[in-house]
Amino acid sequence: MTSSYTYSVWRRKTAVAKVKLRSGKGESQINGKKVDQFLHRGDLFSTVYAPLKVAGVYDAYHFEVDICGWGESAQAQAIRHGIARALVKTDENLKKALKWAGFLTRDSRKVERKKPGLHKARKSPSWSKR
Repeated sequence: MTSSYTYSVWRRKTAVAKVKLRSGKGESQINGKKVDQFLHRGDLFSTVYAPLKVAGVYDAYHFEVDICGWGESAQAQAIRHGIARALVKTDENLKKALKWAGFLTRDSRKVERKKPGLHKARKSPSWSKR
């Protein structure tokens, strides 16, 4: 395995992914585990590998990811975003295809905080006139 890699960090909700993208064949890992051991839902595999498939370099790269934060889906989307950014750093020609697929756009939505006097962020107690 070569020591050179492209490094990228990205976020989604509370998940933060630190991606090291390496060229060549190899074992892709998330938090030191194989991808199939870390991800349990089938739809998340396609989410994680989507940038590599769209760019047409599925067999040309492998990655190591350190992820922290909660939510399987948010973690997978953060990894997808980090891989896409690392691919653009390695080859600027891939930017158009990845941007068109929506992999380079930051989804900044987060959970809204609970306000005092309310049950949840926006749910208020029932109101009656009498």
